[in-house]
Amino acid sequence: MLTYLFAIAVMHWVVLVTPGANVLVVSQMAASGHRRAACFAALGVTLVAVVWAILAVLGVHAVFSAHPLLRAMLQVAGGLYLCYVAVRLWRSGVSTQQLSQSGLAPFAAFRLGFLTNILNPKSALFFGSVFATALPAEPSTALLAAAVVVVFVNALVWHLFLALAFSQPKAQAAYARQRKVLNRVASALVGAFGVRLLLSTLAEARAR
Repeated sequence: MLTYLFAIAVMHWVVLVTPGANVLVVSQMAASGHRRAACFAALGVTLVAVVWAILAVLGVHAVFSAHPLLRAMLQVAGGLYLCYVAVRLWRSGVSTQQLSQSGLAPFAAFRLGFLTNILNPKSALFFGSVFATALPAEPSTALLAAAVVVVFVNALVWHLFLALAFSQPKAQAAYARQRKVLNRVASALVGAFGVRLLLSTLAEARAR
């Protein structure tokens, strides 16, 4: 049991620390001076990780395999949402607060984190394939529950770390000096994630 949990934990950490939309949203919100909002965004991201983990142990990979159109629709929705976030970031120019109508509102920050992760293709692909295949053919209920707990702890620790680390005075000062440039870079990266997802979905559709 411990061997499976260790493998899941390691693979999940690799996915977590890889720069992506979740990391950008939480870290930039924190660096712009909204520590409390960043923490709520981290909670939103974490909740989705738990949801995906539960779906994975219930057989979401089998669902995606049986219904490829459902997976394609999720990918398109995720790609479009990431492009939308990228445009809002680019237009905001000087403030992450403009990304959501109320940057300091806990629910708005939680919702942003939740939506960013629920439509994040990296999360869907990890839990729908790698996570599911890391489990044995007939896992026990205890193993499945422990795997979900591991995902919850990993996601919560990592994203709260980002929220707290990037909200430190030095990080905020560095962000303030290069606010416009960093917003534009973040916009370009998020947009690239979205466009790449849309193009890959289109390529898969043509290959069928």
